Amino acid sequence: MKSYNNTTFVIGGDMEVNRIGYGAMRITGKGIWGAPEDHDGAVEVLQSLPGLGVNFIDTADSYGPNVSEELIASALHPYPQDMVIATKGGFERTGPNLWHINSHPDHLRTALEGSLRRLNVSRIDLYQLHRIDPKVPFTETLTFLKEAQNEGLIRHIGLSEVSVADIQLAQEHVHVVSVQNKYSIVYRQWEQELQYCAANNIAFIPWNPINAGNILYVDKLKEIAQKHDATMQQVALSWLYHYAPNMLLIPGTSKVNHLKENMLAPTVILTETEMQELDDLKNG
Repeated sequence: MKSYNNTTFVIGGDMEVNRIGYGAMRITGKGIWGAPEDHDGAVEVLQSLPGLGVNFIDTADSYGPNVSEELIASALHPYPQDMVIATKGGFERTGPNLWHINSHPDHLRTALEGSLRRLNVSRIDLYQLHRIDPKVPFTETLTFLKEAQNEGLIRHIGLSEVSVADIQLAQEHVHVVSVQNKYSIVYRQWEQELQYCAANNIAFIPWNPINAGNILYVDKLKEIAQKHDATMQQVALSWLYHYAPNMLLIPGTSKVNHLKENMLAPTVILTETEMQELDDLKNG
């Protein structure tokens, strides 16, 4: 089984990032709602990112809502020159763990302007549509994103939870540079989308990359982790990292020690047999 070892990926042809970034969803309160229980700890994690080689941060206006973006700016602005901040729009929040899709252009305009203000930037490096809204024609949403890009408010456009057909339709209107879908060793619903993205030089950003509910998966992770003197999370991240050259990982954590562990995942070099054994779990 082929293993990929490229350490960086160039998003959109002009934004080179290290392939382990940081997902900033968990630096909020329970249910991704409100302020974090440990504000100082969240700030410490964010301020540790540049020194650990992280130059890609993924967030969204709906994380908190607003809290994640505000923390990122307070901890890191002015940003390091090579730091890429990606955010998303397309959800409204009414309480802990409550998410309501809204990708109407009017809502996205308000969401985008809010993100620009909270992140204290004049342009979003990567603006991702959080979800396609079944109540709004997709072309209307795409037209807004293209207009915002033409206005200089968005550098690059990405999508989330989309099929190959969705990506291809979007490509008729905008240049799609990234796709963020749920994906892990044992959750492979979007395999076709990953391979399409790899073939078209589109970054693939897996969310929920551990997804450790399968007991066979947990046992196999534990077995391999012990052989490598690594954690199970490191093994799961290593498999993803080496599985595809366009995989851009964004593990999230609110603890600096866990952040440091995640950053070491690429150094866990799995054998071809171990890569295949984990790959086989997709059918189990």
